[in-house]
Amino acid sequence: MPLTLAIHPITEIRFGKRLGLEGKTLIVDTAELSQLILEDGGIEAVEFQIARPGESCRAGPIFDIAEPRAKAPGGSPDWPGIIGPPQTAGNGMTHVLSGAAVTALREQSPGDSRGATGYVLEMSGAAAAGSRYAALHHLIVIPHTRGDLPIHSRHKAYRAAQLKVAVHLARAAFDKSPERAETFELAAPGDRSGLPRIAYIGQIFSRQRKPEADEQIIYGADTDGLLPTLLHPNEWLDGAVVTSYHTSLGGAETYFYQNHPVILELYRRHRADEINFVGTVATIASANNFDRERNTRFSANLVKWALRADAAVLTKFGGGVPHTDLSETARLLECDGIKTAVQVTDLARDHRVESALLFNFPEVNAIVCVGGNSTNWTLPPVERVIAANSGLAELLAGPFEIESLNVVGVANQQGASRLRSMVY
Repeated sequence: MPLTLAIHPITEIRFGKRLGLEGKTLIVDTAELSQLILEDGGIEAVEFQIARPGESCRAGPIFDIAEPRAKAPGGSPDWPGIIGPPQTAGNGMTHVLSGAAVTALREQSPGDSRGATGYVLEMSGAAAAGSRYAALHHLIVIPHTRGDLPIHSRHKAYRAAQLKVAVHLARAAFDKSPERAETFELAAPGDRSGLPRIAYIGQIFSRQRKPEADEQIIYGADTDGLLPTLLHPNEWLDGAVVTSYHTSLGGAETYFYQNHPVILELYRRHRADEINFVGTVATIASANNFDRERNTRFSANLVKWALRADAAVLTKFGGGVPHTDLSETARLLECDGIKTAVQVTDLARDHRVESALLFNFPEVNAIVCVGGNSTNWTLPPVERVIAANSGLAELLAGPFEIESLNVVGVANQQGASRLRSMVY
């Protein structure tokens, strides 16, 4: 199942009278985009802003970030199960506007563990230096939904609007030659004998929270009752998985899944004939011990019997409880002779080893720490604030204190963090 990404670099976004791609400049027709979004009766109005790298600009609260991509005819559909039919993702050609992002805002603070500000996009300063998103050119989508809309319907409207825009923009590249193209394909059985067989297990949701009604996470479905599921690596990269509405504690943005660093690194080593990348398992963190035992064993068995792997990389989603599923899956694999490497995050606020250590299995001894929540910044006033209403704009104007986990793109538990723990 080959997937080819046709890469079109973007170094500028500007508004114009029509959609177009002129060299590396993306021209956006806001009237056209408004008409597209307002097809959803739950959205009454929409605004658009552009945020540029290095600009004294702050936006929030962030709902999600996605890379503009569109499927060429003849391949799998765009965002299957959400805006396209629920067919298998990851096949054919996808046009990619690299360096651009479609970023959707929330109309109110998410509350919960992200506090009053929610996730904030910083385009300049010290906090921006820690976020990959500060280097992108953002088309900010500011939706205004009907006042009587329940929260889950509001979130669903945000998602549909964002992904429709992302596809529409990328279609500007259909008649352009990409700067480069990259094809992703697993090897046919039997032609890579002698190389270690490596699998990936990725959590896509934590049952610490129940998914919202109609929440779309994998092929347009929520994760209620989900058992560990085999996915081709290309499915992750091409729209099968989007982030939850609740991405607290360094979950993952949709942009992350489109550019999944663990999968891309495994593919790189696969091409270099260092490993045989054999496939992936998508799973969730369980809410109780019964589900945990079932799901961890399902994951381990898929890796052992279906993928016949020699080793596996495991990542987690959400807060502290998912460490348990992560570590138990790794322990089961190690006991079956399958080597593991796990990624974890230090969630302890007191910086003591005792509170940071959420599992301690002697068998699980290849552990990568991808940062934590101990970095803080004082965000200064900025020249421009982008928010859905004046109250949020005033809140985000600065100065105020913010944790690294609240600056979108800084902390990520699945391999995209720019923070690292150092032992001196």
